[in-house]
Amino acid sequence: MLERAIERDPDYGPALALAAHCHYQLDMHGWAQNREANRRKSVKLARQALGRAPDDPDVLAISAAVFGFFGEDLEVATSLVDRCLALNPSFARGWYWSGVLRNWAGQPDTALEHFETFLRLSPRERFGFHQGAIGIALFFSRRFDEAVRQLLASLEQLPTLTPAYRFLASCYAHMGRLDEAHQIVERLRAITPVVVPADTPYRNPEHRELFLSGLRLAAGEET
Repeated sequence: MLERAIERDPDYGPALALAAHCHYQLDMHGWAQNREANRRKSVKLARQALGRAPDDPDVLAISAAVFGFFGEDLEVATSLVDRCLALNPSFARGWYWSGVLRNWAGQPDTALEHFETFLRLSPRERFGFHQGAIGIALFFSRRFDEAVRQLLASLEQLPTLTPAYRFLASCYAHMGRLDEAHQIVERLRAITPVVVPADTPYRNPEHRELFLSGLRLAAGEET
């Protein structure tokens, strides 16, 4: 549907940004048939969106997420989401994406603050993506009990949210709850072939190793 919208109006920035976001989702969940081609397509669409709608807060936030996820310059990505919030400080989704980028940058405390702002501005939003992102920030803060509650809640809302399964499995492994960790991995295998991702958007080496070591243990791999 987005491709059809772009065919009709190649300058429609929001459609370009949402299409870029769809390709980002395909990679995140391990559903892209050709990861490199999918990555190139997502980044290209995000750049086109910015070119067409440089002052649209939604376009800025989504493009920032695409760039940050696919390994582009994280400072540039963060500057885009900061511009989004400067243009519209009450834009709830902008604060959500800002929190996601702070998770990737290794700043979980700042991420949690931004998620709190997001929820204050949009109090009815308790969807799986949001709770999963909060759970990830709590995981990196080593608040494992709280992270488990948020990640489980996210999966109640969105049972196909693969990052939540990965972090929940890693969390259980670090807590010594290996039987539960193995069960989560089995549920993950039912929706994606990618259990332990080959790369991650997390720039902090300690955070990345905390996540991957627990996930490898949960998957029965060598750590």
